[in-house]
Amino acid sequence: MVSDAPVIRAVNRLIASASDQRASDIHVEPNDDGLAVRFRIDGMLRNAVRLPAAMKAPLVSRIKVMAGLNIAERRLPQDGRLRISVRGNEVDLRVATSPSIHGESVVMRILDRSKLALDFKALGFDAELTRRIREAIARPHGIVLVTGPTGSGKTTTLYAALSELNTQERKLLTVEDPIEYRLPGVIQTQVNPAINFTFSTALRSFLRQDPDVMMVGEIRDTETAQIAVQAALTGHMILSTLHTNTAAGAVSRLLDMGVEPFLLGSVLTGVLAQRLVRRLCTDCRHPYEPHDLPAGLQDLLEAQRIRHLYEARGCARCGGSGYAGRVAILEFLRIDDQISRLILRRADTPDILAAGEASGMRSLFVDGLLKAASGLTTIEEVLRVASGED
Repeated sequence: MVSDAPVIRAVNRLIASASDQRASDIHVEPNDDGLAVRFRIDGMLRNAVRLPAAMKAPLVSRIKVMAGLNIAERRLPQDGRLRISVRGNEVDLRVATSPSIHGESVVMRILDRSKLALDFKALGFDAELTRRIREAIARPHGIVLVTGPTGSGKTTTLYAALSELNTQERKLLTVEDPIEYRLPGVIQTQVNPAINFTFSTALRSFLRQDPDVMMVGEIRDTETAQIAVQAALTGHMILSTLHTNTAAGAVSRLLDMGVEPFLLGSVLTGVLAQRLVRRLCTDCRHPYEPHDLPAGLQDLLEAQRIRHLYEARGCARCGGSGYAGRVAILEFLRIDDQISRLILRRADTPDILAAGEASGMRSLFVDGLLKAASGLTTIEEVLRVASGED
């Protein structure tokens, strides 16, 4: 059944359709009466197609064969990777299977290098923020962190930073879980917990490779945090991610992990927090004057001198959703002398936030409002992802 032509065509059609619709993920979900397939487009799941129950086993098995997984093992989750040509473009897919009561569920993450924007402007950075982030990553040593929830584009931002630093004079090493995109000129390594090859062990081994820049996929534990700090102290630039909601919150998280304040204050260069919002379709967006908004929000719009916002209408180009693509809303905390002194005193997150805003930091929410005012997104999208972070 796995080699049957209809099954092969069905899988190829699904991948091609998802790629054409700019989907980031394909969700294959078995249920009582068949197989539901959904695409995640611009961060939102949409129903794609329903397949009959007879397709459940052969379709999942075909995907597993393509990804080099064990088709006989249906009781345990498996991870794999495959490459396929779609409309002449090579597309990588990261495949994850998981057992369920109705059969195996599959999620395929689409990694299309042709649609990867490794440019700060394309990601949503304005000229001033681009200047600040370039200044931070261009230092000979230090730590620059990107924070935010899962799926907020942190890795893409780090890849953009790596592409800026990727010159003949520098040696760049990364340790990731998993490697999402291959970057030419960068030595990329994937962690393997099964053989105890973790972020901390990889980072320790990297120090013997004479690197200039090291990217650590995520600082998850005290050991990784402390090795990263030591690496920065000995003359390396460290790029990494952290799961915190705000830029100022990253400082408290690292202190809670056991990093000494006097070390953190001397090596931390900057922290970028980000979220992804859906980008308005330029063909059908429509301007309007905001009225009847909550008092606090109305005051904030007036303080920023925002007179017009835009709404999503929907057209043929965007499939009726009113949105096409995504853009980041951002806040960047530059660690200056004042914030270093606050770190030394183990100051609370609100104090660090206040010091950052006094030195020119724009919060996630305000950056979102300004992007809504310029027609990049809607106020509803900003409220959806950043309303609790200001």
